[in-house]
Amino acid sequence: MSGVKNPYQRVGVFVDVQNLYYSAKALYGHKVNFDEILKEAVDGRQLVRAIAYTIKADMPEEQNFFDALGTIGFEVKSKELQTFVSGQKKGDWDVGVAVDVLKMAPKLDVIVLCSGDGDYADLLHHAKAEGCRAEVISFGKSTSTKLLEEVDDFIDMDKKSDRFILKNKPTATNHSKKTKGTISPSQPSDKSIQDSKEKLIKTTKRGWFK
Repeated sequence: MSGVKNPYQRVGVFVDVQNLYYSAKALYGHKVNFDEILKEAVDGRQLVRAIAYTIKADMPEEQNFFDALGTIGFEVKSKELQTFVSGQKKGDWDVGVAVDVLKMAPKLDVIVLCSGDGDYADLLHHAKAEGCRAEVISFGKSTSTKLLEEVDDFIDMDKKSDRFILKNKPTATNHSKKTKGTISPSQPSDKSIQDSKEKLIKTTKRGWFK
């Protein structure tokens, strides 16, 4: 999977924030560095638009996270987490991402999808039919082989985890006390790594804090 990149290519970046978040928590127990993801996606080319798709869950820290994404350079699109009568919660952007990609494809040379979700395979197939180069950035360990069959280039975040994972830094405290990792505004927190692993196995299309 390779191809030619050049500085004249017009690039659109589409980030499934939830997919990358849960993958990072399940695999590494840490948060994602979305700033570095955007830099890798653009790679010296002409950025036309970068969109981050998020799910709202009415948690106090999530607005800081959304603001941080905007500061980095993303246009943030959010939708509410749906709660059904059964108590099940769900939120996904599959249709929204597909609509945006297909609408923008005629104005782009490269579609960079930041997700490992195999449901986007058909979308990349159609984008290529429109003449776009299809690139994916995600964690290889949690990326669908079906998706990889459609890409012209794949950046495996597992191979550059030191760059793409944010490690919590200890706060300055008294030596007699244990230090705790600071919560970065670049991601909301969730319950535990084990919870994340279970969510990732079941689905990556659920709300942030379920």
